[in-house]
Amino acid sequence: MRAHAVSNVFLDYDQKALDDAYDQAVYAPNRDQVLARLAYASELVRKRIGAPERYRYGDAEIEGLDVYRTKKAGAPINVFIHGGAWRAGLARDYGFPAEMMVNAGANFVALDFNNVLETGGDLMKMAEQVRRGIAWAWKNATSFGGDPDRLYVSGTSSGAHLGGVAATTDWTQYGLPRDAVKGYALCSGMYDLRGPRLSKRSSYVKFTDEVEQALSPQRHLAAIRAPIVLLYGSLETPEFQRQSRDFADALTRAGKAVEMIRAEGCNHFEIAETLGNPYGPMGRAVLAQMKLAFADLHRP
Repeated sequence: MRAHAVSNVFLDYDQKALDDAYDQAVYAPNRDQVLARLAYASELVRKRIGAPERYRYGDAEIEGLDVYRTKKAGAPINVFIHGGAWRAGLARDYGFPAEMMVNAGANFVALDFNNVLETGGDLMKMAEQVRRGIAWAWKNATSFGGDPDRLYVSGTSSGAHLGGVAATTDWTQYGLPRDAVKGYALCSGMYDLRGPRLSKRSSYVKFTDEVEQALSPQRHLAAIRAPIVLLYGSLETPEFQRQSRDFADALTRAGKAVEMIRAEGCNHFEIAETLGNPYGPMGRAVLAQMKLAFADLHRP
């Protein structure tokens, strides 16, 4: 008997290939080691520069943020959105870039928010928490020595997706000026949710037509007002590479300011780790976007 042909469910992917393309463990066998290293590095950073100041941006227990304050007054602010496939991650495990940031003269703010398992599969709630966290940082910037006119957002993985959603936000609805965020650095993100919706991620995310449309930044290009730097590693899954390239192409066609950085020899987690390195792909990009020179780095 002739074997049944395997049908494609999205682009050139059959179901298994698509599931694998949204499963980092398949393409990054050192995932757990790198994540453990980031958490340990974050602990070491706190020992060297001190614990962050903790503030609340909302009423829920998780709705807080860690502020690592630089010594320079009126300094730029980088709000970081962590990844974790929408279902994991805490701000305390992503404090590792703080030492580089504060030494370069920037305040580093790491957001906490519910994961999608805690929201019952609802990504909309997560996106709203991220927006409120960013808005809090702008409104309260001067209280921790920050300059609200120099607020930037960075994110990795699913945090880059949420950062892309933030880039499409009408900030006037949160009491901020339209150009409240001056730039986004988004690493290894997803910018159209059709692929993820058809993958095994739908087993824990409640995708609907409304969610797919509302939270696909690539479908809301006209709403984007700030420059975006997109990064991905050459060893990423094929879908995470495609997502970044397609978003960059769409932004370019729409006349938006975008820069694409492809990090050679980095997988999904290794490129995220470079956020703590001023000479790594993401660390260099974030400092450049905030107009902070490497010469600004100093020992506290």
